[in-house]
Amino acid sequence: MIELAPSILSADFARLGEQVRAACQGGAHVIHVDIMDGHFVPNLTIGPPVVKSLRKVTDLPLDCHLMIDNPDEFIPVFADAGVNWISVHQEACLHLNRTLHLIKSHGCLAGVVINPATPVETLAEVLDIVDYVLVMSVNPGFGAQKFIPSTMHKMRRLSDIRSQRGLNYRIEVDGGVALDTVADVVRAGAEILVAGNAVFGTGDPRKNTESLLRVAAEAALQKV
Repeated sequence: MIELAPSILSADFARLGEQVRAACQGGAHVIHVDIMDGHFVPNLTIGPPVVKSLRKVTDLPLDCHLMIDNPDEFIPVFADAGVNWISVHQEACLHLNRTLHLIKSHGCLAGVVINPATPVETLAEVLDIVDYVLVMSVNPGFGAQKFIPSTMHKMRRLSDIRSQRGLNYRIEVDGGVALDTVADVVRAGAEILVAGNAVFGTGDPRKNTESLLRVAAEAALQKV
């Protein structure tokens, strides 16, 4: 099943509740929340209070993407704020196995993220633990970046490994997902599509969500 996860990084924070509701009406399945600390990535975004407020305006799962150093310190806080999924960067975790189990111990789905320059093979020892793998198709830190086509081979590789090893993780993609790229990433194996600027940048978030899902569904049928 293809799912769309609108990223609030590109939303108008003065109208955050309204815009999230519109995306939900358009068929969004998950709300993607980018947490940046100004250290691991060169940007600062939001913290647990905003997540707690967001929890009040939607019943959809909140997908919390931690682009931060020392994620173990913050996993309990974000879990308490009401997130359902938490993903951490392979590049930020000294003890990745331990961190993923910490996420699960707080009742959340556990995801691992890899940057464009990080090989899929670095995840070999944790793919049996994770619920999803997030492939960054831009270098993290800012929205509205151009999609990096060379990242698509990672989605294909992750799909192949899953079949070969009989695993159950899902494949998520984040960065530059828009009407001109969404079909390609679906055909490459992505199942959870994070889209920020394409949903919230211009126009109506509801209509934008519907359009992305329509193109993604058509691509999924072609793949079959």
